[in-house]
Amino acid sequence: MSKVFVSIGLSLDGYLAPEGMTMSDPGHMGWGAKWGALMAWILNTQYFRENLKIGGGGETGPINDLVRSTTERIGANIMGKRMFDQGEVAWPEEAPFHTPVYVLTHATREPWPRPGGTTFHFVTDGPERALELARSTAGDRDIRIAGGADVIQQYLQRDLVDEFEIALAPVLFHGGRRLFENIAEPGPRFRIDRVLNGPAATHLRYVRA
Repeated sequence: MSKVFVSIGLSLDGYLAPEGMTMSDPGHMGWGAKWGALMAWILNTQYFRENLKIGGGGETGPINDLVRSTTERIGANIMGKRMFDQGEVAWPEEAPFHTPVYVLTHATREPWPRPGGTTFHFVTDGPERALELARSTAGDRDIRIAGGADVIQQYLQRDLVDEFEIALAPVLFHGGRRLFENIAEPGPRFRIDRVLNGPAATHLRYVRA
């Protein structure tokens, strides 16, 4: 069966997104600079640049290989409405997922296909239903819970996350959306599977214990 995993960047003080993050105003509360520092490790990798079609070149090596292997294992994505709303403003016409994407929402909307293989499906009947739909389309590939923090927490609370890939960046946000808030005991148990050190982040992989 497909594995369910989370792959995100995280600030040193535990935030998934900085305070004031809104794609319509990158200068608001300095969130754009903070986000850039958080994600610097991926922005210049060769595979990421090719995948988003933002230009040639880019860094190769172990971090680039990690980005490639993580991306290629994904058969479907799940995200929240807030993340989708932000991305709808910022993503290019060819959205960067190239898989079905299931958006948790309370608003009914027809599927929205984009060039390059991404189709957004809007799921109004909860996280379990979104996961069921994702499994039906992922085939033998895995399912990524893309975010935001609230959606990841919902899947953790339901004990449905098999793996975490966390890029821990040496930046401090001092506020924003924490990854591990609202998690009740007893939670799922994980063990460290891999640590990969890079110049802009430490890459941690946790699997179910």
